[in-house]
Amino acid sequence: MGYEAALAGYEKFAFDDGRWTRNVYRKGSGPAVIVIHEMPGLHPGVIRFADRVAEAGMTVYCPHLFGEAGRPADHPAGMLTMLGGICVRREFNVWASDKSSPIVDWLRALARKVHADCGGKGVGAVGMCFTGGFALAMMTEPSMVAPVLSQPSLPLGSGNPRRAAGIGASPREIACAKQRFEDEDLSMIGLRFFGDPFVPDARFDTLKREFGDRFEAIELDPKDARPGGLKHPHSVLTLNLADDGPTKAAEERVLAFFRERTGA
Repeated sequence: MGYEAALAGYEKFAFDDGRWTRNVYRKGSGPAVIVIHEMPGLHPGVIRFADRVAEAGMTVYCPHLFGEAGRPADHPAGMLTMLGGICVRREFNVWASDKSSPIVDWLRALARKVHADCGGKGVGAVGMCFTGGFALAMMTEPSMVAPVLSQPSLPLGSGNPRRAAGIGASPREIACAKQRFEDEDLSMIGLRFFGDPFVPDARFDTLKREFGDRFEAIELDPKDARPGGLKHPHSVLTLNLADDGPTKAAEERVLAFFRERTGA
């Protein structure tokens, strides 16, 4: 079973949208929340957060997009995932500031399926790090009602001003999200640590400017982070989540947001 032992409490199934097939891990009951893992993969820290979603009364779905499912984040092979081809895979737009990644189409299809399976007011989704902006782009799917962007790190290349300000979504996706936020009284949450080189100030400035008070920014002091992972705290809901204090409060806010919006 290998590293998948970390997912022993989950049901595994393959989901095919007609273009790509990916494994998905499911746990819990109630309305659906999709937890899209960060680099370097679906590691135990992401699984721990998914467990919390299930414990909070929702059905959590963890799609497996890259890396080895269940493998610890600090495993040496994780560096190969980050450096070995992920930036050129056709499913992901790593450098583009004004369009989302093609894999978002697969995630939208997954959202439709899990809403049909689980019911409720709609589906919540959180992207993390490399996938952080995916939840915003998923808002073109009507079943999506609760997007959370945790340390959104695409596009890469924050030394370029345009990329630093980019949010990895197309003008059409941004316009759709804005319209739905107003028409359906929805909103989204974004989380980051101040000073994170992968989530520049300009990116959050863009989100605040585009979405105004529909964007709830949770920006944390690095001193409140649990040490672990990168040199500068980065993974708000996983590796750098402390047992108490502001990061724990941020996790509780995200869980409450999912419960409220999905009707759990």
